[in-house]
Amino acid sequence: MTAQRLKTPLTELVGIEHPIVQTGMGWVAGPGLVAATANAGGLGILASATMTLDELEVAIAKTKAKTDKPFGVNIRADLSDAPDRIDMMIRDGVKVASFALAPKKELIAKLKDNGVVVMPSIGAARHAVKVASWGADAVIVQGGEGGGHTGSVATTLLLPSVLDAVDIPVVAGGGFFDGRGLAAALSYGAAGVAMGTRFLLTQDSSVPDSVKQEYLKRGLQDTVVSKKVDGMPHRVLNTELVDKLEHSSGVRGLTAAVANAFKFKSMTGMKWSTMIKDGIGMRKQKDLTWSQVIMAANTPMLLKAGLVEGNTHAGVLASGQAAGIIEDLPTVADLIDRIIAGAIERIDSLNQYRVTTTA
Repeated sequence: MTAQRLKTPLTELVGIEHPIVQTGMGWVAGPGLVAATANAGGLGILASATMTLDELEVAIAKTKAKTDKPFGVNIRADLSDAPDRIDMMIRDGVKVASFALAPKKELIAKLKDNGVVVMPSIGAARHAVKVASWGADAVIVQGGEGGGHTGSVATTLLLPSVLDAVDIPVVAGGGFFDGRGLAAALSYGAAGVAMGTRFLLTQDSSVPDSVKQEYLKRGLQDTVVSKKVDGMPHRVLNTELVDKLEHSSGVRGLTAAVANAFKFKSMTGMKWSTMIKDGIGMRKQKDLTWSQVIMAANTPMLLKAGLVEGNTHAGVLASGQAAGIIEDLPTVADLIDRIIAGAIERIDSLNQYRVTTTA
């Protein structure tokens, strides 16, 4: 592990060595990848949206068995069992709670009272202001270059707008993959970077090798933001299935979503009453139509088919645009080492542009 360090408000807040966050990617960010990130000095975040409460408890235990470093858990604040998940995180000593949606004010207070760092992901300056006023310790801001559910504003514009709006640490996401990106984010005033696709494409990722090779083949133009996956903007690799979805009718999409809802219910053991309750919460939190709520059932099953089962013909592959420039599959430890070394080299090189004037 590199002896070089970059001390930022993020490293001080969480107690990690390097200002690098591995995001909570569904079906990808499991105990192996999270522990590898933590052991390399970054912040790994478990993805729990596709886990039952019992599965999350097992995943936390497995992660703790692999590392004694800080790590986080990403949860959906709109889930009916979100309070139970938070109680579990507190009991098990999880350091960071990450949210894809803004948690309720009282949940933030409960986490903070129990020493858990609260770090929601946001997509607009006004959302950052809201969660900061509720007591969030930091925010992750993802620009449109990022994979999965994403917005339309580029990181280079979204990041400074958020930095100008709040005085808590801001972690930049969307389009980051190397030391140059980390140096750039720090120069904006960010406290670190968050990366998903770059961590997916490592040796420690559980994604099948055949799928990783599919990512490595792609260029910068080979992702698309589709609303046909689950009714919301979703950046994925442009595969044959995605192309078919893009040209399919709304009725076909809803039919597939209903079928996937049955599969998701069977996989998780959830009751229909719970799924309906969660759907009502999602509709309220995200201001969705019922059609979009129903289509949201597509996401976990289509991602599972692609990222777990390796079936790229029946599944989708969430991807940031960075996939088009990534060329290798390092270990997480090697990746973090070279990102830090590259960032320090880039920061040091900027001194050549400094001009000293004399009177």
